[in-house]
Amino acid sequence: MAESMRGLKRSHRCTEVSASDTGTKVTVMGWVQRRRNLGSLIFIDLRDRSGLLQIVFDENNVGAEGFAKAGTLRNEFVIAVEGIIQKRAAAVNENLKTGDIEVIAESIRILSESDTPPFPIEENSQTRDDIRLKYRYLDLRRPDIQRNLMLRSRVAYLLREFMAKEGFLEIETPMLTKSTPEGARDYLVPSRVHPGNFYALPQSPQLFKQLLMCSGYDRYFQIARCFRDEDLRADRQPEFTQADMEMAFVDVDDVIDVNERLLQYVFRKAIGVEIPLPIPRMTWQEAMDRFGSDKPDTRFGMELVDVSETVRGCEFGVFANALENGGSVRGICVPGKGDLGRKQTDKLVDLAKTYGAKGLAYIQCKTDGTKKSSFSKFFTEEGLQALIDAMGGKPGDLLLFAADKNKVVWDVLGALRLHMAREMELLDPKQFNFLWVTEFPLLEWSDEENRFKAMHHPFTMPMEEDWDKIDSDPGAVRAKAYDIVLNGTELGGGSVRIHQNDIQEKMFEVLGFTQEQAWAQFGFLLEAFKYGVPPHAGLAYGLDRMVMLMVQAESIRDVIAFPKVKDASCLLTDAPGAVDAKQLEELGLAIRKI
Repeated sequence: MAESMRGLKRSHRCTEVSASDTGTKVTVMGWVQRRRNLGSLIFIDLRDRSGLLQIVFDENNVGAEGFAKAGTLRNEFVIAVEGIIQKRAAAVNENLKTGDIEVIAESIRILSESDTPPFPIEENSQTRDDIRLKYRYLDLRRPDIQRNLMLRSRVAYLLREFMAKEGFLEIETPMLTKSTPEGARDYLVPSRVHPGNFYALPQSPQLFKQLLMCSGYDRYFQIARCFRDEDLRADRQPEFTQADMEMAFVDVDDVIDVNERLLQYVFRKAIGVEIPLPIPRMTWQEAMDRFGSDKPDTRFGMELVDVSETVRGCEFGVFANALENGGSVRGICVPGKGDLGRKQTDKLVDLAKTYGAKGLAYIQCKTDGTKKSSFSKFFTEEGLQALIDAMGGKPGDLLLFAADKNKVVWDVLGALRLHMAREMELLDPKQFNFLWVTEFPLLEWSDEENRFKAMHHPFTMPMEEDWDKIDSDPGAVRAKAYDIVLNGTELGGGSVRIHQNDIQEKMFEVLGFTQEQAWAQFGFLLEAFKYGVPPHAGLAYGLDRMVMLMVQAESIRDVIAFPKVKDASCLLTDAPGAVDAKQLEELGLAIRKI
């Protein structure tokens, strides 16, 4: 039978007491982590969000009734205990913050009983994810998950603190807004009072924060909820949190300066990691050429090498055809893997195919000095050695080559580079390598839609020196866009925005919008631009990703209280679900089976 708290008030959390409180009477409350009954003594490990505290029940102190209650306790019972802090009589537990003290109980109340949980409440749970997420309220009791969420709260506080000191105003933007055609799919919300019309949940506060710059607020900041109806990955959710900002009368260097100092402040205060400034910068082109990725992990080498000129004129059709079609031949050198077996090299070939390659060429420089290659019959001994030399290959190394259009080559070798680094355990989670990637292409070609699309969004400012190519060679125009990358993960991204009407209208034209379509979709922004808009720029961080990297979690779900799974469903609440016919009727909606 659960008891009332009447007359009791918690005096401390479990780890808010220490040996300096010896002799103090305390009232602590929490969950039973473990019970050990030694007959004349009962030991309880009491748990709350701060950690564990040992409670000792002795009938001489707690009385017969209290001792009997202690004997009924099971894991996850919620209890309140009054008692006296004393130093431990037995061995000190060095693994606990309170390992040198215990509470000698004088009274106990059972505030709530518990059924046997479907899995143990413990750190580093081996329970299947689907079970953990179905009972997420229990999973959230695990100390490691609680530490993650407490750190997330701390990070949010530090972000706000820094931004306030820098003169940013925290302003909320709407959650019910207008659907836009560019970017990921919107989540749509039907309107009851405007039948047949829909709101969209925001993919970001982009347009509204630009309007705030038009309104003269100068520096805006918001920790904003955002929604994207897209396929999920380990670092992606359908609803997520951005630390979003915008600044007026600034250019690229101004935004980078504020954000470098912001990152340094937050990482130092939150996890004690010192970020040396300035953070290195690398253009998008250099990142792709060296790492095959626009979010390169720079904690290890294995950089891409362009060997197109070395193999030009060779008789190997795969290389020759790639070069004839305007592509390239590039490779990576994997140190110490020259003696891999056939099964292992076949797996690498299969992996390359999943990233668009038709195959994977390789040279094994074996430790005994011999060479084995998948294409050696097309090369002379001298030609093969020249290729090995161009790659910097040594005995014991494995050389992997991709030949195709540049995008395919980059994708394949970038993925293989990361795969081999994981296999070789080269990725130190305690190492934090930050990098700015700058000068992204303004546009990217979509074969599916047969048109150029904005690589970031339609409001990104082109680099002035490239603007004269917008008609003749739009794919060569670079953007004033920048991403902040941490250990191969995009932590945030932003750009300088277009503030001139003529450039904005031309941008819409290049993207295939008629003037009417542009005004139908973005008229409220274009109208605002008629009334004096300052040059402005901004950036947004994925707060979930930032905390995930800080705590070295494998999945973003471990830093979100109630996450969705891969199909965007919630195992706890069974969302999304059907609604009754009356609700659909009020909204003027009918469900069509597909």
